[in-house]
Amino acid sequence: MISRSTIDRIFESARVEEVIGEFVQLKKAGSNFKGLSPFTDEKSPSFMVSPVKQIWKDFSTGKGGNSVSFLMEHEHFSYPEALKWLAKKYNIEIEETEQTSEEKAQMNERESMFLVSNYAKEYFHNLMLNTNKGKAIGLSYFKERGFTDEIITKFDLGYCLDEWDNFTKTALAKGYDLKYLAATGLSIVKENRQFDRFKGRVMFPIHSMSGRILGFGGRILTANKKAAKYLNSPESDIYHKSKILYGIYQAKKEIAKQDNCYLVEGYTDVISFYQSGIENVVASSGTALTADQIRLVNRLTKNITVLFDGDAAGIRASIRGIDLILEQGMNVKVVQFPDGEDPDSFAKSHSDLELKEYLENSTTDFINFKVSLLLKDSNNDPIKKATVIRDIVTSISKIPNGIQREVYVQECSRIMDISERVLFSELAQILKKESFQKKKTQTNANTNYNPNIDPNEPPPEYFQEQEQAAMGLIKGGRVPSQKIDELSILEQEIIRILVLYGNEKVDFTEEIVEVDEEGKETISLRKFENTVSSEIYLHLHDDEIEFSNAVFQEIYVEMIHQLNQSEKLDMNDFTSHENSEITTIITSILMDKENPKMQLSNWESKNIEVKTAIDVLPKAVTDVIFNLRRILIGKKIEELMKEAIENQSKNIDLEMIKNYTSLKMRLFEKLNRVV
Repeated sequence: MISRSTIDRIFESARVEEVIGEFVQLKKAGSNFKGLSPFTDEKSPSFMVSPVKQIWKDFSTGKGGNSVSFLMEHEHFSYPEALKWLAKKYNIEIEETEQTSEEKAQMNERESMFLVSNYAKEYFHNLMLNTNKGKAIGLSYFKERGFTDEIITKFDLGYCLDEWDNFTKTALAKGYDLKYLAATGLSIVKENRQFDRFKGRVMFPIHSMSGRILGFGGRILTANKKAAKYLNSPESDIYHKSKILYGIYQAKKEIAKQDNCYLVEGYTDVISFYQSGIENVVASSGTALTADQIRLVNRLTKNITVLFDGDAAGIRASIRGIDLILEQGMNVKVVQFPDGEDPDSFAKSHSDLELKEYLENSTTDFINFKVSLLLKDSNNDPIKKATVIRDIVTSISKIPNGIQREVYVQECSRIMDISERVLFSELAQILKKESFQKKKTQTNANTNYNPNIDPNEPPPEYFQEQEQAAMGLIKGGRVPSQKIDELSILEQEIIRILVLYGNEKVDFTEEIVEVDEEGKETISLRKFENTVSSEIYLHLHDDEIEFSNAVFQEIYVEMIHQLNQSEKLDMNDFTSHENSEITTIITSILMDKENPKMQLSNWESKNIEVKTAIDVLPKAVTDVIFNLRRILIGKKIEELMKEAIENQSKNIDLEMIKNYTSLKMRLFEKLNRVV
């Protein structure tokens, strides 16, 4: 267990903008930073980071918190793992206390798989560097490929002995569970036998964006035609081949810095480029490019350069990935290497300077590249040329931005020597057809789909339901109104006021009711100054009110403890709280205030005087307390009535119900009175 002093040092050192900046491309927006949500697929940035408050919020999902909570949400770290990751980043030595058996038992399955994978990485790497067989076979292979010791360490390269179960037996002897060795695919279990999946292969660990080991790629070193040249870890709870890019962990900083990402195909392509000084490079690991992989790059940059081998047939098979990149609204460039060359071989046969110059001079727009590639096959055949044009316009149709589409149409018109009018007409037909197909797919999902009905038109039942809903009726009955949990809303509002204005001193007004001998009431007002937090505490304490929401109650109790200790609320304790729910609630409140969409227009510039939040604080505080009392009194009346009915009691305490009802009516009067 990590000591409290270490946790404090971590939170003091960690900068939320630096931590999140390793996973999301952030741009300055006033005193804050903005970026695309790493949790959803969005085109407009709704992810906000506040360096001043050291918190973040994703307005598209409602998630929020600090550096630790971001790592827990994004990388699925446990709380201790997130702290350790930050400690490593900021070179903080961790002081730990011994874990109890209960704490050890709480490690979940995913974490166990991560532990096994990390052990495997270290085992394969150390075996290659420190054993005779490892040096003679594994290390010599990488050295023959021209990889330096530094680059071998940087990418955690390793070797698995060509023995049936050497790794599995060693891992079991170290105490690792066979269940997780099998779940990660490191070991294959058949009946009572188990053996190593990657025996006799050099190992390429596959890292997550934060550096956790997700899986492995293994290359065979023998000329065995029955065995696959490359073998990847199977899909598991922690490894999804279509959602990760090889090298993203090592490349992420440089991708954001250069505002461009080079996309290659294989592991050695990445490593050779990195060794040659081109560090903003990732690989799809020999698989077809997916939307999830593209979105991974999209968090860091809007620009991607696809590098193709000189093999023309391979290019045609891979070029479909460009359309996927365009669909994500990214800018695509292309580089093709000379015939017979790939990124790995070209980097090895040329100097670092020559490689950089080639990339700069050979980069072309995807339209120019696609036209030059496809026109080679047309041989001036008009029909084939028309097919090429349609193929290119189809790619342009994938671009979500209308202005960019128009620019590309103009460029295509110039290159292909065809009028813009014809291209725009073709583009319009493709877009219309895609829209039609999308609606048709959605309609087909309905079990009542009728192929004779135009999917562009809503079904007749839609208009009937709209008409009935407008009249407040549906199928002969009233539209059921959704019950609002007023109590929870009021409790949330109290927490919001305490978070934003708890330390503010304002003037409150108190009603003093005096009754004369004849029973006549006289109401006078008394003004006094108090902090918002103290005023709320006094009211809730007098009424012995507890929050119905357990998380709100926990927040409130800790706030009162703070007030008793220092007479002041400090939100840092809550934005760095171990309870992620508390962190999310507090940061959401703080960041909502920062969100420009949540703020009023600049009325002062229009010479219109508008009251500030501080001006209306006294009324806001008293209103929320009175409303809370009103709801609780109403519930108390309901309980008394229900109890009497359930017990079939004729002795209903009418006097008590009358008193509660009278009190409730007085609260209504106070709420309707402008104080």
